[in-house]
Amino acid sequence: MKAFFTTMLIFLVILLLLGLVFRDYVTEFFIGGAVAEKPVIYLYPEEECEVHVGLSPDGDLTVSYPQYPDDGWTVTASPDGTLTDAENRTYDSLFWEAELDADYDLSRGFCVAGADTAAFLEETLAALGLSETEANAFIVYWLPRMQDNAYNLITFQQDAYTDAAELNIEPAPDTVIRVFMVWQGLDKAIDIAEPTLPATPAREGFTVVEWGGTEITG
Repeated sequence: MKAFFTTMLIFLVILLLLGLVFRDYVTEFFIGGAVAEKPVIYLYPEEECEVHVGLSPDGDLTVSYPQYPDDGWTVTASPDGTLTDAENRTYDSLFWEAELDADYDLSRGFCVAGADTAAFLEETLAALGLSETEANAFIVYWLPRMQDNAYNLITFQQDAYTDAAELNIEPAPDTVIRVFMVWQGLDKAIDIAEPTLPATPAREGFTVVEWGGTEITG
């Protein structure tokens, strides 16, 4: 019996040591597997045409609307952004979510008071190229979860996101604007280096716009 308890104690100590050694890898795994919430895709061709949209996420697609077929969406897109499927149903965007295996960098970002989040997003989303209508949809979705926090750490992860969520669109668009926010609620303000945002893109020719985000918790 004594030998049994000694063996169990050694086993538990080994598990504890393994947990300490691989703690950072476990944390990175869960952050990398965070759900990319509500990416929505808008299509604005110069004239009405059929458009095929294919997704290649590094992870599992969890939900989509309209339902994502195995070979991708095919819709008729109008210049005003209206999308019509083969059954003559209309949509203003294509919606999807997935558990992405992405490497998000939270070493730079914006520390924003919860009460200032709406104003910050209005200004920043415009600078990133979203229209007022698109920015309004973005803010309406995210603001209820952000405004009551003491502070929010807000980052925009275009490179990490686009690397993990490739879009394949035919005909090829002339302009692609993809805005992806990764954020975390904070109990108090933090000092963090702020990134320089890219120049506001010009919408020229067939324009594709997408926005989405993910919340880091824990």
